[in-house]
Amino acid sequence: MIQQQSILGVSDNSGAKTVKCIKVLGGFNKKVAKLGDIIVVSIQKLRNKSKHLSKVKKGEIYKALIIRTKTKHKNKNGILVNFQSNDVSLINKSGKPIPTRILGPIPKIFKVKKFLKFANISSGFI
Repeated sequence: MIQQQSILGVSDNSGAKTVKCIKVLGGFNKKVAKLGDIIVVSIQKLRNKSKHLSKVKKGEIYKALIIRTKTKHKNKNGILVNFQSNDVSLINKSGKPIPTRILGPIPKIFKVKKFLKFANISSGFI
């Protein structure tokens, strides 16, 4: 469960290392975000190796898709899946991914039509 002021990791090659959640999108009174939800984030830290080659800058505001959470998520076949960290992947204003690849596996729920581009740039599924 991700809420406002949560610090999240970024698991893609956009250049950001950590982000802070500013707002949970998807409803008037929505307080927490789950796996697959879109949130508004601010860039907190950049990766050291790519500071001058980064696609993003510190302090900028972006939308992000939550791809991993510590809370348990139940697959359609009944298997419980949870990860060790809360991670997001950055998206631009039109909903397309900023990075060209996602590091680590993502859940199979991203194979739907809305998130098919994230499934194509990921390394595997769980």
